[in-house]
Amino acid sequence: MRERSFRIVPLSADVVEAAHRALAAGAPDHALVRVNSVSGYPCRHCLRFAQPGECVILFPYASIEPGRPYSESGPIFVHEKACQPYADTAHFPADLRHGRVVRAYDAHSNMIDAVVVQGDGPEVVIEKMLRNPDVAFLQGRSVSRGCFTVRIERV
Repeated sequence: MRERSFRIVPLSADVVEAAHRALAAGAPDHALVRVNSVSGYPCRHCLRFAQPGECVILFPYASIEPGRPYSESGPIFVHEKACQPYADTAHFPADLRHGRVVRAYDAHSNMIDAVVVQGDGPEVVIEKMLRNPDVAFLQGRSVSRGCFTVRIERV
């Protein structure tokens, strides 16, 4: 198997820990949510769906730095209980392969392309988008809600 030109970057442990601290401190924009479906609460750290009965922290996250035209803050989830960061960084997470759009951004964090993942699968879309030398990084996002899912970087 040939080597990939990209790596999947899960949400950092620092961001996850900050979410836990903010929840514990009673931050009004952080909420503990009990999961009630098998595919509605993707943890951005382990990149797996939380399962019914588990709890997740819901909080706003800015995936593009403030002060840029495409900066936005949107809701994301992380497990309440510790989970391992996603490790299979050469492959798009199995739980999140469907219902995603891949967005391409330039070095100034301007969106320059977006493709809904269809039959080819995310890896094919990612590889194609990275052929454009103007692409600095990619993001996987939910098609239905637009929420940030994962950052994708060149290797």
